[in-house]
Amino acid sequence: MSDSDSIPSDPLHDIAEIPPLGGIWGRLVSGLDRLFALLASLALLAIAAVVILQVVSRVALPSSPAWTEELSRYLFIYMVSLSSGLVLRRNRHVNVELFQHLLGRRSQLVYRALCCLVVGVFSAWMIPYAMQFAQVGAFQTSPTLEVHMHYIFFSTVALFGLSALYAAIGLIEASVAIARGGSTHTGETP
Repeated sequence: MSDSDSIPSDPLHDIAEIPPLGGIWGRLVSGLDRLFALLASLALLAIAAVVILQVVSRVALPSSPAWTEELSRYLFIYMVSLSSGLVLRRNRHVNVELFQHLLGRRSQLVYRALCCLVVGVFSAWMIPYAMQFAQVGAFQTSPTLEVHMHYIFFSTVALFGLSALYAAIGLIEASVAIARGGSTHTGETP
């Protein structure tokens, strides 16, 4: 046995993970995860391609296209919006862990369920305002791409909608895990 095998895990990273749902609902949520991860990854790749195009055009061409900066900004906005639910689901958002590692597994699940509830309620409350904000862009177009800005402003609806959806999923999964007694069983079927 090597020394690396006997190293204890980091207690700050041992915060209870919410076990995913099993069965058809688990596969549906997993499919949503893959879809939004793919869309966010495609947006990131598109950002890289646009930035590379801008760098190459500044170095090798007499002039660089003006639309690259604008497109990269819009792709970044949508990348963040599309990945917001995944970040919440995987507990990868910025948070302050002051006391969670001191709690037992069941209490950590209750805490995570409470966080999902607060985020979900706030996000659901913000959706109508985000829709109003998106409608403001109906009469505007972007300067260089001439895209209707309501498509860009709709990213706020996607952000809050996906955050509310994934908060509800997290709340359901945490509730199921709490009802099962806080066990590490994922509920996945073979």
